[in-house]
Amino acid sequence: MKKTALIFSLAIIALSLGLTTRHFSAASEKTHATPLPAFSLLDLSDQQHNISEWKDKVLVINFWATWCTPCLKEIPDFVTMQTQYEDRGLQFIGIALDDKEPVAEFASSTKINFPILLGGENGIALAKQLGNLVQAVPYTIIVNRKGQIIHTHPGELSKERLLDIVKPLLQ
Repeated sequence: MKKTALIFSLAIIALSLGLTTRHFSAASEKTHATPLPAFSLLDLSDQQHNISEWKDKVLVINFWATWCTPCLKEIPDFVTMQTQYEDRGLQFIGIALDDKEPVAEFASSTKINFPILLGGENGIALAKQLGNLVQAVPYTIIVNRKGQIIHTHPGELSKERLLDIVKPLLQ
């Protein structure tokens, strides 16, 4: 009897956790259209960049860190897509959430071909302002040519999923 009650209790707990996880996962990836707020950050050369520099482009803004394995896994696909779709108006922007030195080393060794901005504490606050309420890393937002955030994605984003979202915006 005790064993049955224990199994039943564990099943209820597992079901509850599964439903809660599903709820938070569905709630954290959003498709919407809200204006991208203005912001400025320094790049690896200590040059200030305002997000308005890339107006009229489809933006993929990715918050990442060198200590984040899923982040590092995404970046080679981003490099490839930047090359493939740049002429159609796609622009990746990386916002690093860690120290300049490891970011510069990784960017150089990986041959990142898109702007890397240094977020630090400001980047964490910016990601939260842009919908990253669970403080996921990586965290990606997609902005249409009108400057509207149309999609947010906490966690690793597959190339296939990203292309499904971005390709229609490049028409």
